[in-house]
Amino acid sequence: QVQLVESGGGLVQAGGSLRLFCSASGSIVSIKAMGWYRQAPGKQRELVAGITSSGSTNYADSVKGRFTISRDNAENTVYLQMNSLKPEDTAVYYCNADVWVLFYSSSREYWGQGTQVTVSS
Repeated sequence: QVQLVESGGGLVQAGGSLRLFCSASGSIVSIKAMGWYRQAPGKQRELVAGITSSGSTNYADSVKGRFTISRDNAENTVYLQMNSLKPEDTAVYYCNADVWVLFYSSSREYWGQGTQVTVSS
């Protein structure tokens, strides 16, 4: 029905930057909200940043001032610009979307496959 494909992860030194991309495709009517989560080894998945269809954003306290989420509604794409990266930002980053799907009466949640971000000290 809906696929989320992420890209942009990799290895970077502390203080560096990365930009993550997530593109949604499939039987999409519209996307309500999109977001980025991350999961470090041995830890629970946590919200990093979210953005609504109108552009309202929210961030985890740990990334405020360093990360910026944005989206292109026409392209069903969400981005995460990550600056001043720290070793503690190392995790698998997952894209998430709350989607109105063709032929369904309620929105459905989808996840990407994840992209690894590693920050070396």
